[in-house]
Amino acid sequence: MYAVIRTGGKQYRVAPRDVLRIEKIEAEPASTVTFEEVLLVVDGERLEVGRPLVEGARVRAVVLEQIKGPKIIVFKKKRRKNYRRKKGHRQQLTVVRIEDIALADAAQSEGGDHGA
Repeated sequence: MYAVIRTGGKQYRVAPRDVLRIEKIEAEPASTVTFEEVLLVVDGERLEVGRPLVEGARVRAVVLEQIKGPKIIVFKKKRRKNYRRKKGHRQQLTVVRIEDIALADAAQSEGGDHGA
């Protein structure tokens, strides 16, 4: 089983027990976060594609740590004009481990449709 989620303006293909580095989210280490923006869920032969999101699907993850990414150097230069600018950047990241992927119809199918 796997899913495609959207967080931080990016999309990630996730499966249970995957460890991801995503853009920083405000959460303490060892806390649980839920991703509501699920774009696609594949469970064996079953495929659920969202338009744009899969209704009721959720991905639960545990925050492992808050870290900084690698340093990126941004250097601008205009030749022969004595114009040079150097700037560095380190992106704040959150490391999460995917715990489970839940579909909404699992809860609905237990209740059943009693018809009219």
